Amino acid sequence: MDRNKFSAIAHRDHVFSNPINEAKLMRTLQFLNLQEGDRVLDIGAGKGELLIRVAEQFKAKATAIELYEGAIEEAKRKAEGRLAPDQITFLNQDAKEVVESLEQAEFALGICIGSTHALGGLAETLQALKQCVKKGGYILIGEGYWKQKPSPDYLQALGANEHELKTHEENVKTGEDLGLIPLWAVVSSDDDWDEYEWLYSMSIENYCYEHPDDPDCIAMLARIRTWRRTYLKWGRDTLGFALYLFRHQG
Repeated sequence: MDRNKFSAIAHRDHVFSNPINEAKLMRTLQFLNLQEGDRVLDIGAGKGELLIRVAEQFKAKATAIELYEGAIEEAKRKAEGRLAPDQITFLNQDAKEVVESLEQAEFALGICIGSTHALGGLAETLQALKQCVKKGGYILIGEGYWKQKPSPDYLQALGANEHELKTHEENVKTGEDLGLIPLWAVVSSDDDWDEYEWLYSMSIENYCYEHPDDPDCIAMLARIRTWRRTYLKWGRDTLGFALYLFRHQG
């Protein structure tokens, strides 16, 4: 079973592929002071809806980095008719390679939501974006955190290590330790998580019902049903997700 195929199907009905609701996302954009023509970078842009909205709202020049070609193709379809052809650049490449090749301090906003693993973690992603974003610019990060100490059984079910995530406070401090100024943070509520997780699992259930001859259905259903039980038993009370808006003051 292809991991990207699974993720694309699971997120097919999500507007944004993360558990922050649309109102909170749009509220966060209100705190950005961007000018027409400013450049915006999104690492792990996925289907691109948030980056497209930023480019629409501020008439910014956008660059989307996304490793999964299928997501890039969907993002291109979304952008068509909403943005000028030269207003957004899509890079179907490894994020580390792209970031290393970028000129320093050329972006007014750097975004990475739910994709800090692409650059090695939260601190590494903040440091990379700090190099890309000009003085006075913004960094918008979406990152998980532990609401409480995760149980060994939950970590085993996730195949994760407790040290892969920090607490909400520690996520903010990670930015501060790099000289960034925290301006705003908002977390996913239980309702946000339920919306995200149930839509995630329902999309797989519906796809397999609609495509019973797909040879991946057995594996996909086994995976999503295990994931759903894991979320209900441990995840809903243990795993958090937040948006963090920082200013790079130089």
